Amino acid sequence: MHLFNTLTRKKEEFKPLHKQVVRIYNCGPTVYTYAHIGNFRTFIFDDILRRYLEYKGCEVKQVMNITDVGHMTLDDDEHLEGDTGEDKLERQAVLEKKDPWQLAKFYTAAFMDDFKALRLREPMVFPRATEHIPDMIEMVRGLIDKGYAYVVDGEVLYDISRFPGYGRLSGNTLKDLKAGARVAVSEKKRTPFDFHLWKNDPRHIMQWPSPWNEHGFPGWHLECSVMAMKYLGDMIDIHTGGEDNIFPHHENEIAQSEAFTGTEYVRYWLHVRHLLVNGEKMSKSKGNFHTVRDLFAKGYDGAEIRYALMSAHYRQNLNFTLEGLEDSRRAIRRLRDFLAHLETCRGGGTGGRVSRLCDGAARKFEEAMDDDLNIAGALGAVFNLVRDVNRLGGDVSPEEAAEAKALMLRFDDVLAVMHEEREELSQEFKQKIEEREEARKAKDFATADAIRRWFAERGYELEDTPEGTRWKPKQGAKGGGDSRKVGE
Repeated sequence: MHLFNTLTRKKEEFKPLHKQVVRIYNCGPTVYTYAHIGNFRTFIFDDILRRYLEYKGCEVKQVMNITDVGHMTLDDDEHLEGDTGEDKLERQAVLEKKDPWQLAKFYTAAFMDDFKALRLREPMVFPRATEHIPDMIEMVRGLIDKGYAYVVDGEVLYDISRFPGYGRLSGNTLKDLKAGARVAVSEKKRTPFDFHLWKNDPRHIMQWPSPWNEHGFPGWHLECSVMAMKYLGDMIDIHTGGEDNIFPHHENEIAQSEAFTGTEYVRYWLHVRHLLVNGEKMSKSKGNFHTVRDLFAKGYDGAEIRYALMSAHYRQNLNFTLEGLEDSRRAIRRLRDFLAHLETCRGGGTGGRVSRLCDGAARKFEEAMDDDLNIAGALGAVFNLVRDVNRLGGDVSPEEAAEAKALMLRFDDVLAVMHEEREELSQEFKQKIEEREEARKAKDFATADAIRRWFAERGYELEDTPEGTRWKPKQGAKGGGDSRKVGE
């Protein structure tokens, strides 16, 4: 398996530090509002990576943090001129008339609901920043003791001139930064690009006492280093995030973590490109800003949204459109219809053709995924299998169908879009189906057709099969997908 490592700027063979055990840290959400689909493009990539490693037999120890501490948007005065230094979490708390603690709790719960709806497997742990303040204080203390950090007016800053490797990840070396950047220089800093490990602001609502001040709170970069190393150790296999995290966030993580431990922090850095909406950057002012919940309200389900957000390679910009969501709905419908069709196969056999098709599809799926998680190639292998087995018509035997179904479900251990959440029919619906069965047996087709129309008016289709009546949401209805027998 080969992955593109941002640190080396090339594809490398992936070799975990500990055989068959992979330790992954994912930059998670800052919970001051609902997560949007750009956030979830990255989180779905994280899930696909984790699922495929498990598909290959690895034990994955995955950690995704929850940033529930307010911090400056761009680390106050250490970035480009014109930055307001506004705290997103505290600003939103004022707008919603909640304190930041309540706000973070509310949006953490909302994130978890969306996370489950998009079929993401839960990590080993979701550490909250607010639960790790003592650990952060200890790391800051250690960096001061080692000479990498200094205290000014109750604040602690990291001296990037003490870390020779600064800039390896992003290419932003200290020399280049000094030559090309316009910054608002603080007199507190030894160099303009030193960054905060611990801040001091009596006005900040979320604050903790520390050896340096009574009204402090941690820097954003510090939080991830502490939580990653606490749960995964000093050196981890893979760290992921959006491409906007590369600088300064991940660059600063490397500097502080490696200075603290004296060892390499992350072996493989993977970054997801931006999501575009209708060819433009997502923006509320342009009216193309979507949360997951916005799309639920439009009638799309978690599998359809997941498919749309995972369908392009993670190192390519993904252009998201509602038309693309409709394509995703049709693609999922085709996969689920194929699985339903396999349940009805009663042929005499194809002389091993299905087995050969399955072997070829599995090989191509794995070759694509082993090539830096080429999801488009993997999906191509899946749909080619669907097409080729369908072409065999009625010759497919039950045993061959079972083999094809088992492989499709194995693929879905990675893709997580074929299985439909079970929906229990009400007693009224079950009774209507029984009445229709009786009408069909009595050759009362007018009544049978009337009951079919009754279901259609409520968003369901009925299918008559040798095994009995199957039902499914109509194409275009929310949750449209695989068919089921009555009582399933």
